[in-house]
Formats: sequence, C-alpha cells, structure tokens
Amino acid sequence: MLKHYRKQLKRKAERAWGFFVIQTLVVLTTLKWVMLATVAGVIAGVPTGIFLLLLDAGTGVVYAWRYYFFLIPLGLVLSSWIVERFARDARGHGTEKVIEALHNQAGYMNPLIIPVKMVATLVTLILGGSAGKEGPSAQIGAGVASAFASLVRLNRLDKQRFVLCGISAGFAGVFGTPIAGALFATEVLSIGRLSYNRFLPALMASYIAYFVTRLMGVVHLSYSVEFIVSSELSMLWKMVIFGLVIGTLAILFISMLFAVEHLFRKIRIYEPLKGLIGGAILIAVVILTGTTNYVGIGTRIIDAALDGQAFRGIAPFFKMITTSVTLASGGSGGILTPIFFIGATAGNYWAQITGTNVALFSAIGMVAFLAACTNTPLAAVMMAMELFGIRTGSYGAVACAVAFLIVGHMSVYPSQVIHQQKTLFIDLEMHGISKVFTPAGTRRLFASFFSGYRTDRDDVFEVSGDAVGGERAEQTSADTDQKDVE
Repeated sequence: MLKHYRKQLKRKAERAWGFFVIQTLVVLTTLKWVMLATVAGVIAGVPTGIFLLLLDAGTGVVYAWRYYFFLIPLGLVLSSWIVERFARDARGHGTEKVIEALHNQAGYMNPLIIPVKMVATLVTLILGGSAGKEGPSAQIGAGVASAFASLVRLNRLDKQRFVLCGISAGFAGVFGTPIAGALFATEVLSIGRLSYNRFLPALMASYIAYFVTRLMGVVHLSYSVEFIVSSELSMLWKMVIFGLVIGTLAILFISMLFAVEHLFRKIRIYEPLKGLIGGAILIAVVILTGTTNYVGIGTRIIDAALDGQAFRGIAPFFKMITTSVTLASGGSGGILTPIFFIGATAGNYWAQITGTNVALFSAIGMVAFLAACTNTPLAAVMMAMELFGIRTGSYGAVACAVAFLIVGHMSVYPSQVIHQQKTLFIDLEMHGISKVFTPAGTRRLFASFFSGYRTDRDDVFEVSGDAVGGERAEQTSADTDQKDVE
C-alpha cells in the first residue's frame, strides 16, 4: 500500500516538475521575443523615421512649385535606373517583396535593398509620382531586420518572425497605428490565416517603431469623426451595401493595377525609359483634370475627405490610373496610401449621392478598401478604431467584412498564399461543384447556390488535432512553427 502511494507521489512530482520546466521555458521564450522585437522595432523604426522626415522635407520644397508635376518623368526614369542598376529586388511597392521573401527565401533579403529602396522611393514621391510611403518603410525595416538576423545567426523560423517585424514596424511607423500594424503583418501573409505565434513580436516591434519615429519628430495623425445614427438597423444595412460597392471598386483597382503592369512589360525598350511614357501619362492627367490632386502621395486629399470636404466621383478612378502607371513604369513606392486615397474619396462621393455623413463614409471607405485590396479585414477594423474611434470602427467592421468577401481571392499582393478559401469557393469545393462557365455549367452553379447545395455531397468541416483539455500530443514547437510557415 505504502509502495503504491510512493509511486503516485513520484508521478505527481514528475508531472509538477515537467509543468514547471515547460512554463519556465514559455516565460523565457516570451521574454526572448519581447527583447528581439524591441531590437527589431528600433532598427526598423530609425530608418523609417529618417525616410519619412526626408520625404516630408523634400515634398515640402518641390510641391511648393506650381508646376512640379513636370518633374514626374524625371523622377520615374531616375527611380527605375537606380533600381535596375543596384538592386532589382527593390522593384514594386515594397510589402509584396517582403511577403515573397518570407514565403520563398526563408526571410532573406538583399541588404542593398535598404539604401536603394529608400533613395528610389524618395525620388519617385518627391518628384510627384503617385504611390505611398508605407511599402518602402516595410521593405526597408524588413531588410534591416533580415541583415541583423543573418549577423546574429538566428535560425530559419526565428529569422522569419524577426523579418515579419519589419512589416509591422514600417506600418506603425508610417500610420501611427501599432495594433493594426501587428495585425496587418500577421494577417497579410496568407488569406484565411492569422499567424498567432508571430503576433507578440509584431506587436512589440510596432509599438517600439511607433515610439521611435515619434521621438524623431514624425507626426502621426488621428481623427475625430462625429456622426448621429437615427436607426442602428438602417446603418447596418447601409454598411452592407457600401461594402458591396467598395469590394467591386477593389476588383476594378486590382485588375487595373496588373493590367497596366502587363501592358508596360510588353513595351520592349530600355526599362528606365518607360518612365518617360508613364510620366507623360501622369502629366496628361493633371492637364486634363486641371488639378494635381491625383499625383503625388495624396495625404492632403485624404485628410480633406476625412474632414468632410466633398470630392468629385472621378477622384478614385483617376488615382487608380496614376498609381497603376507610376508603379508599372518604374516608380518606387507603396500601395497602401493610394488605397486609402481611393477608399476615402469613393466613400466621400458615395455619402454625397446617398445623403449620409461625408466624413464617416470617407473614413469607413478608407479602411474597407484596405480590407478588400489586401485581404486583411481584422487589421482594417483595428485601424478604424485606432484612427477614428471605436464607434466608427464598429460600423466599419461590417463594410470591411463584406468588401473582403466580395473581392474573392484577388489581392494587390500576388504572393499571398490561400490558406482557407472564402465562402463561395469553400461551398463549391466542399460539394464538388465544377467551375465550368458554359451555359449548362453556369446554370448548375446558380442552381446549386439557390438550392443551398443540398443536391450535392453533404460534407462538413471537421476539427482536427487535440483538444486543449485532452491528451496532449508529443509534438515540438518547432514542428508547429514549421506547419505555420508551410
């Protein structure tokens, strides 16, 4: 009997000791990533702050000249030449290249990207190209993080987490929204999957970069959107309809972005000379519209829309054109600021024609268009709350969710991986319905939808894996991380 109790006591002691060891390692791992993310936030925040301050100084000087838009061709040619000559990986709008590096190169990025991307983007934006500033900030931050990770010889999975911090740090450093920045970084890699084990590092890096850039003198804006709701139910349906509109616009923008890129790729001339063509198109847009609203970074227009100033319905479409042409003809810059411009002005005009609050729909249009174009609805909702307040964000969440579904699997980031398909595509896959677009195939698709797919296989989703309260599988955290990467 005594021997039996001794065995039980020994087993309990072993379990208690095992629990203590595991929890100690959990705490140490957490502290490790708090410290590493702090380093990532600093080393990404400093170059981001320098970039933003140089950009503000440069645009302040150049944009003061009334005819600065005639410099756009020069900016696009120079930007393209710098990238072609020194680091071709610095092409495009920044964040896409970081996603590609994380998926295909274990987070490795050429260190030359850091100075090349900064200079090329400064040239593009200061001389009037239509692009954003967050993509380069993310790519610069991720490039610095990648170089540091290689220097201290972090293992493959740790390096990927560390480089991911560059995305969140760049996002937060530019927009002053650290929680949205962390969510964006952990959400943007895959459609339908949030990388929870990367959230803490991304969040810490976001906050540190936010503090660093603010200490350096970068000004982050916040807004107060005042509105009165007469009917909560009516507002809910307005958000659903608005989400449909924004999702449709996102499809148009993404299609235009890649169509224009494909068109310029077919032009067989020396790559930097394409900037002359792109610059001429942007100058023509300015002359045709009689305004420089659709070239340059566009933050002034975004701010005015959020303040309730009315804009014409052509504003989002001309910004789509100038941004697509800028990036396709060799310009370097981000995509999110143009996304905010298009969403804000689209919401602005929608409010005018529907007789609703202009500032409110400008704000919600901005974040809903972000959710649709980048497949990051949670980040978009959080950004609405951080910038405009919880009340605006709570209504905006509906528009973000609808727009996110409407756009399907399209994205401004083609390197995104589809981890879980969206509603319609899941339904089709579960019930074995072929996407055949002949007359008969089309009838079958619609018939299956209206019958609730009851005529097809009745498959359901099953939960796999061990329950938290059940028996724990013997699996290392490295295996779990490996699945997360794959």
